[in-house]
Amino acid sequence: MDHALLMGKTIGADVCALHIIEHKRQIVEAREKMKDLKERVRREKGQDIFPMVRIGNIYEDIDKVAAEIDASLIIMGTHGLRGLQFLTGGRALKIVTESSVPFIIVQERTIRAHGYHRLVAPLDLHKETKQKLSLVADFAKYFNSKVYLVSPGETDEFLRNQLIRNINFAKDYLEGKGIEYEVEITESKTDGFVKAMLKYAASVEADLVCIMNFQSSGLMSFFSQGYEQQVITNEAQIPVLCLNPVDTYVADRSSLTN
Repeated sequence: MDHALLMGKTIGADVCALHIIEHKRQIVEAREKMKDLKERVRREKGQDIFPMVRIGNIYEDIDKVAAEIDASLIIMGTHGLRGLQFLTGGRALKIVTESSVPFIIVQERTIRAHGYHRLVAPLDLHKETKQKLSLVADFAKYFNSKVYLVSPGETDEFLRNQLIRNINFAKDYLEGKGIEYEVEITESKTDGFVKAMLKYAASVEADLVCIMNFQSSGLMSFFSQGYEQQVITNEAQIPVLCLNPVDTYVADRSSLTN
């Protein structure tokens, strides 16, 4: 909720708090809880939220509601990999994969007062990884952020040249937007890149790691084989912006859903 409130305040967006229940017999209690939440947020934060209660399934209905209200972003909490009673990393990723809307997935660490001031953007070998740059640039403009472009240190000449092309594309794009950036080439190759990238993100005290979810498209990358899950459940508890590859994406909308 803290992430959603600061994001909403920064970009002038409405914050919709969504609570999905399984049975209609829960609806009275759910509405009372959401009413209490609305009052507490107004009292403690001085902001309004728009509570919503729906009967359904979190794997299907979060995206349905987001589409219904034309949400531009979904913010969701995960409790890492522990505890079956919680929404774990793998289950969170399943929800992301079904979504047409970008997600920010957060753990227990709250958002810092300056918001998403340091953004880490890993770059891999696929052209689709460039799609996130538009959204990264929007965040950077809103929060006056610095972007840290991170790429694996491939020794294969063909792969290295492809990575260099992606890095140069990202540099030109960010320079054209007037966004400060830094490039880091890790010592690890692709197979050890996720661990090296997360270590680097922690070292620069990143506020957000921005990844593409290639599980939804069947594409292979260093974020396949469960690596997305490793990122969103990272030990430093850095929030993760996660979006699915699409043909086009328009980031300038007016609603957030939490």
